[in-house]
Amino acid sequence: MAQGNDVIIRFSEVSFEFGPLKPILTGVSFSIRRGSKITLMGQNGAGKSTLFSLITREHTPDEGAVAINEKMSIAIAKQVIPRDQLDLSVREFFEKAFNKKIYDIDPRITKVLDAVNLTISDTSRKMREFSGGQQARLLLSFAMIQDPDILLLDEPTNNLDKEGIDHLKKFLKEYEKTVIVISHDADFLNSFTDGVLYLDVFSHKVEQYSGDYLDVVKDIEARIERERMQNVRLQRDIDNRREQMSFFAQKGGHLRDVASKMREKIANLEDDIVDMRQEDKTIRQFIIPCQNEITGEIIKFTSIPIIKKGKPTETPFKLSMKRRDKILLKGPNGIGKTTMLEAIVSGKAKGAEIQPGTRIGYYRQDFSTLDPEDTVYKSLAETMAGEGGEEQLRSTASGFLITKEVIGAKIKTLSEGQKGLVSFAKLVLQRPGLLLLDEPTNHINFRHLPIIAKALDKYDGAIMLVSHMPDFVSQIKITETIDLEDLIENK
Repeated sequence: MAQGNDVIIRFSEVSFEFGPLKPILTGVSFSIRRGSKITLMGQNGAGKSTLFSLITREHTPDEGAVAINEKMSIAIAKQVIPRDQLDLSVREFFEKAFNKKIYDIDPRITKVLDAVNLTISDTSRKMREFSGGQQARLLLSFAMIQDPDILLLDEPTNNLDKEGIDHLKKFLKEYEKTVIVISHDADFLNSFTDGVLYLDVFSHKVEQYSGDYLDVVKDIEARIERERMQNVRLQRDIDNRREQMSFFAQKGGHLRDVASKMREKIANLEDDIVDMRQEDKTIRQFIIPCQNEITGEIIKFTSIPIIKKGKPTETPFKLSMKRRDKILLKGPNGIGKTTMLEAIVSGKAKGAEIQPGTRIGYYRQDFSTLDPEDTVYKSLAETMAGEGGEEQLRSTASGFLITKEVIGAKIKTLSEGQKGLVSFAKLVLQRPGLLLLDEPTNHINFRHLPIIAKALDKYDGAIMLVSHMPDFVSQIKITETIDLEDLIENK
């Protein structure tokens, strides 16, 4: 749809911070026109979700103004279902989307669930009973049922399988109103984006670009290179003038006046040096050490739980995993992939026998294994196995962009992307014998993904992986793929 001429969102010199040590926005100005399809991009922890909260008026600026057309309705699809809403029924969850009683709520629910290709016959089911992928579709539906003028989507493709992502692409292309999306899925974004807002984590400024996502990323990279080359030329000129200034200053007389004028010129040149944007840093190359004493058969299966008609059912299946075995677990949302991994971790998997003493590294897609009240330091420290101590902990944290400010913060203050990096740091420190990874690409900046894939490919223990990202999986030498849907059909 062509964009309208009227501006419906305008940020004017907006500044916002979470305390003096955590500035998010500094003097930010931009505008969004009706019907735009905008990507909000920036490094993990830059404050993208906070910017959304300023649009929804959950927060107010410390300085400046956020002007939104008062006739515009706003809805947001968040990344995760709030913990205090997990025990709501599906109907109760959708009722919270409205500030008044909706008497035809059931047909509305059916309509939006159909749009995201999700069928729920019983809307009295609790939200926590659904898989991560199903919850992602419910979060999308929660925003869509409001039919908002401004739709905000925060990492909407997380946990969605290919079919779910394809449905979402189609919906966004056909949606005639304004959409702003936070996502690290480049191919998804490029399918509908006509503009980008870039939030720089270091300058706390927002830059606005027109064009599709991949073109804008190239523009940003080209600009960074031009700025770098300009700085190189200026610095070379400054260095030469400093040498001359030092020479003239030593000669005395009128040459000292020349040196003084050169000092002023050098100061002016230094002012011209571009305040270089520190583009999204990537994490350092890393390895996940394997538990040394683990040998032979690490885990053996005689059956696995598969969700049938909403309930886990033990299905006969034989599998033995040893070191360097890498199993990809496939199947549509809701079939029981997460249920299977959770059962293994909790020791409740009826058909699984794990070698005694095996340390299990578990990357859970919703990060509920992280205590929100713990500091990052405490979370990492309680995970450490073997020697290394303080130096190893801080070195590992630094490799995952966990700065000295972040390491002292509570888990609950982190962005979802930062929680993901903390989770990988914990795996490195844990030295597990068995890795269970449930959508480990969720919330992670796409620049980090090749490094993570390389670490998993080189991991010397056993891996069971759930992922809906074929490009990521293709970088790992998978030894066997198990499709739970095929097991049902072939039974």
